[in-house]
Amino acid sequence: MGHREDLLEGAKRCLLAKGFVRTTARDIVRESGTNLASIGYHYGSKDALLAQAYVEMVEGMSDAFEGGGELRGEPGSLERFAEVWANIISTMREPGSMWRLSMEIVAMGDQLPEVREHLARAQRGGARGIVTLFHGGSEDDVPDEQVDTLGYFYLTVMMGLMAQWTFDPKSAPEAGQLAEGLRQVIEAATRK
Repeated sequence: MGHREDLLEGAKRCLLAKGFVRTTARDIVRESGTNLASIGYHYGSKDALLAQAYVEMVEGMSDAFEGGGELRGEPGSLERFAEVWANIISTMREPGSMWRLSMEIVAMGDQLPEVREHLARAQRGGARGIVTLFHGGSEDDVPDEQVDTLGYFYLTVMMGLMAQWTFDPKSAPEAGQLAEGLRQVIEAATRK
């Protein structure tokens, strides 16, 4: 690996160990075996590097979200809804879950404006990608209107789950509860 890749991998390790706010440029350099100047050269700033590392970590979760292979539920079905949420929730149970980093950004975003700005730009891609998890198809085929509605609906549910699993995992909902709640919403909305 070159310095760019070494920095990115070192930043990922630092994020998991220390979070955004407590990670220093020197921590990343020590973890990556590079030098301070290489952060500016390759990424522009420590915060831009940390944001890129976090985005790559989230993107790397896609296999886990798919359950390590093919999703079994029919795209768009309640079964698929429960299956995907079960897979996502399983990543929140893991010790040292990277999802606590999302909560750090929500809570401390005003202290990390460059990180927050970078992640806000990446969020649209996340909204597009999450639609395909639940509804199948290719990200290229998801229209902007679906990104703005369905994609952000799923991201909002995910943020709520992250908050609940971070704050009180013992009472955080399971995927079956979410699917049943959605079923009840659909039932109530379709009554005449």
